Amino acid sequence: MLDINELKFDEKGLIPAVVVDAESKDVLTVAYMNRESLEISLKEGKTCFWSRSRQELWRKGETSGNYQHIVEIKADCDRDALTVLVKKDGPACHLGTDSCFNDVVYENDEIDYFSYDGLMKLIEGRKTNKKEGSYTTYLFEKGIDKILKKVGEESTEVIIAAKADDKKETIYEVADLCYHVMVMMIEMGISLDDIRKELASRHVIDHKVKQEKMTK
Repeated sequence: MLDINELKFDEKGLIPAVVVDAESKDVLTVAYMNRESLEISLKEGKTCFWSRSRQELWRKGETSGNYQHIVEIKADCDRDALTVLVKKDGPACHLGTDSCFNDVVYENDEIDYFSYDGLMKLIEGRKTNKKEGSYTTYLFEKGIDKILKKVGEESTEVIIAAKADDKKETIYEVADLCYHVMVMMIEMGISLDDIRKELASRHVIDHKVKQEKMTK
């Protein structure tokens, strides 16, 4: 564990802190800490920063209730910048958005990049802005019964491929199943965050059970 005395604060006694969502890994905001705010953050387990505009300490969520619970703090190789991994209670931005970083300056469509969140947005777009000839739009137009039928069919295909011990085919069918499940989620108003939270709650319960077993 790095001692905070080894950190390099700038001439104003500040160090930049890049706040990252522990679940989505999205950058939420970039703020600054001085030694006092860092010590408060470590003691309370919630982010506390130094406001350069107001020249005072500010605890994130103190007025909004959108606290950021610290999971981990790391220093870079030069020890003059921090990343703060957090679990947030609400939006990180004062504008009410999850992240302060929302305005695209540049985007390269030629580089392949995949994320579940990006796929969810794409699928949702086929529901809100229907595209002629789109299979996804077709599913939404047919409704939940058709979507559930496809989920059932793809589940069966996964089982058949796995039973045959065909890894390549199983991967293909699992991808198909994931896609149709995501269509179902959007139709039902279920977000990826809902699933993340459910899985996280199970992880916490499992961790507590393991601790109880170890103490017996």
